Amino acid sequence: QPRGAEERKEPLSREERRRRRRATAKYRTAHATRERIRVEAFNVAFAELRRLLPTLPPDKKLSKIEILRLAICYIS
Repeated sequence: QPRGAEERKEPLSREERRRRRRATAKYRTAHATRERIRVEAFNVAFAELRRLLPTLPPDKKLSKIEILRLAICYIS
């Protein structure tokens, strides 16, 4: 039997399942913070890759997919 598993004879009611699924405010806040940090790291990596790619004009704003496609062409 898995750790923390409860022995139950009948299945959980709809309300009990809903209550178990609902995340606490503390958990949601922590998750949102982790997600913001992850997205920021992702954006920093794209900015760095963009900086390394030669384009004309050099300050042209590119989307993430354009950055990836340019990087593929540049590497190939």
